[in-house]
Formats: sequence, structure tokens, C-alpha cells
Amino acid sequence: MEYKVFWCKVNKYYTDKWLNSEYLKDKNWIFIASCVVTDNAKRKWIKFVKQEVKKLKNNEKIYISGCWAFEKWKENNNFFNTYSELNKFREKIEILPENPDLNKKKWNNKSINISSKISKIKNKLNLTTKKFLVIQWWCDSYCTFCLTVIKRWKHYYRSKEDIVQDIIDFELEWWKEVVLTWVNLCAWGLKNTNDYKNSKFDEIISYILDKTEIPRIRISSIGPEFMNDKVLELFKNKRIYPHFHISIQSWSSNILKSMKRHYDWDYIRDLLNKFHNIKREDWVSVSIWADLIVWFPWETDDDFMETFDLVENYNITKVHAFPFSNHTLWEHVPASYFPNQIDEKTKKQRLDILLNKWEEVRDNFIKSQIWKKFEILIESVVWEKWKWWTENYIEASNENIEVLKWNIAKNEIIIWILKK
Repeated sequence: MEYKVFWCKVNKYYTDKWLNSEYLKDKNWIFIASCVVTDNAKRKWIKFVKQEVKKLKNNEKIYISGCWAFEKWKENNNFFNTYSELNKFREKIEILPENPDLNKKKWNNKSINISSKISKIKNKLNLTTKKFLVIQWWCDSYCTFCLTVIKRWKHYYRSKEDIVQDIIDFELEWWKEVVLTWVNLCAWGLKNTNDYKNSKFDEIISYILDKTEIPRIRISSIGPEFMNDKVLELFKNKRIYPHFHISIQSWSSNILKSMKRHYDWDYIRDLLNKFHNIKREDWVSVSIWADLIVWFPWETDDDFMETFDLVENYNITKVHAFPFSNHTLWEHVPASYFPNQIDEKTKKQRLDILLNKWEEVRDNFIKSQIWKKFEILIESVVWEKWKWWTENYIEASNENIEVLKWNIAKNEIIIWILKK
């Protein structure tokens, strides 16, 4: 049994479910969680499948799920028409829906109530030391750069009772960290993802804090338009870890408008100031990551420099930056048809400039955290080399920390102090 997961945390969540599913239990297989976020991601998947299918032995198959494999959460019946170069391998490829429970549970478009049962621990496969928990699915916003929304269909969400039951089940299995994840995570509780002015994200966070005791709660990618003062007040709680990954995409109001985002330059400026002014119960410094797209059609040098200034002046400690993909391969996005596409040379120059600035900001942030105390959850142990992340997502190991108090048991919280 082998598996390959590409990109998002939603894929990790459903890969975990598929690896432990009854359907795959007795099969000889390679499971692939696929991605269509850019043309480059598509190319990687085509290449990977072609390589692996040639290695298959008798009775072995490749099982593909993820955005590549479905339309409106069901199996994509046009898969081999869209990706015709794989048609000759179709006897060795099976297309799966996103969720192995799809035919077992009744789903609707506003709320899901799928009560979890405690897993049999000794037979369960786990991808990481943290548990990914999807609380919301898909999106109605149709940003002009996004193919995912076309693949995944419209927004809906799980009931708060169901979410809490999953977390309690995780706790009983000795999990210490849950990562709330998404397609448009912060739209939880809303009629659609364009209803951001009526954000209810604080309600689900408050409910989780009140009804569970799991010590580490991470928030995955945040839609900035859903953040309000109630949410930011909850982020002071020491159980909500002070690492916030914000899907900003650009800091140019002109570009944001072309992308069909729900905010502008002024809104992002004010929001980032509020994040940096959060006074945490544990006094840990807030870390902010940002998704950024460069070379979007019509992006001028001035537009790009506004985004550059965001990284430089607002202490963005990690930049997840990638070039706009105009999706010329197979499926397309609205911005594929925009005029004034940016040339490849300019794309590379702008990306390099942005990433170099981010590395400088990141180094300065890490230096500012030296000799501060953190609570650490062990991520991996290989040949007496330990790796983990601080609450504000600085990667650490036994080569750059000093122990204050510790418990060697796997998945137990440990207190360290960071040093050079």
C-alpha cells in the first residue's frame, strides 16, 4: 500500500479517511490525492501517474481522488476525456469521490451531521502527529483565478455538534493538536461564502473552546473578509495557536478587484494591524503567513510594489507565493481569458524579489524569538533527531533548543527555550 498527497490539508483529511476505509482494505493499490491549483500541479500529476502506472503488478491499481477526480464531489465521469493521455491506462486507474463515506451518509447543502465513532487505534493509519479536521466544504465566491471552486461546487458546512464530537474522539485517541481546515473555512455557518459581513466564525471557535479540552487548536487558511473583532478576541486564547495563514493574494486594490476578492488595500492594512496587536494569554508573538499571487493580468510595477510593501512592513513571516496560472492546460479559469497576461521573464523576476524579501523578514522574526519559552508538540523522531514546531510555527529541533521541562512520551507537550 502506497499513497501520495499533493497540496492542501483537505486532501490530507480525506486521504486519512481513504487509507482506513473498508473499500481499500483488501485491495492492492496506490492512492493519489490530486490537485488542480495550477498548470504546474496538473503537469506533476500527469507525470506521476504515468510513472507509477507502469510499475503496477497484477491486480494492482491506482486510485485517484482529489480535485482532479471529481465534479460536484462525485466521481468525474469525464475524467478520461479531460485527461486523454491517461485513457490508455484506464483499466489500471479507478476514480474515487472525495469522501469514502459518500454513499453511507445523508448530506445536504447547509449542514452535515456525521457522528464519528472512536477508531480502533491499533489498526488505524495516521499521516501526521496532528489531526486535520474539515469543518466546511467548497465555495460560492468564484474568484477569477480559482479552478478549485469549479471542481468542488457550492459551500456547505458541518454542524457544530458533529465537529466537537470528532475532536472529542481525537482526544480519546491521545491526539494533542487539531487543525481546523477548509475550502473556505471561515464561511462556516453562513448561507454562502459571499455572506461574509455576517461572519459566524467566532461561534464555532467559542463552541470548540467550551466543549473540548484538546490543548492545541490551529486555524488553517483564513479568508480575511470573515475576520471581525469577536474572532480576534478569541485568538487571544492560548489554546488557539498564534499562527495565522491569511489568503490575501494581493495588496493592490486594483488587482483584488480583478480577482473578485471581497476586500481592498485599506481593509488588509487595518486587519494586519489588529492581528499584530493581539495580546495573547501566553504572550507568544503572533506569526502571520500569507498566500500571494504575483503576475496576475494587468499587474503593473506599482501594483506589485504594494504587495512587496505588505511583506516588508507587516512582518509576514512566511510567504506562500506562486505565479498566476492561466490554466492553458485542460480546464480553465476566467482570468485565463483576460488580456495583458504577464510575460514569463517578468514573472520570475517578481517572484524572486518577493521571496528574497520574505526570507529577510523571516530571519528577523526568528532572531526576535531567541530565548523565549514555547510549548512544543513532537512531530518526528529520527535517529535521535527530534523535530517540531513552536506555537507560532517556527521549525525547531534538538539542535536549536535548550530543554527546560520535558516528557519523552510521543505526542506529549514539551516546554523548550529557543536558542541559536
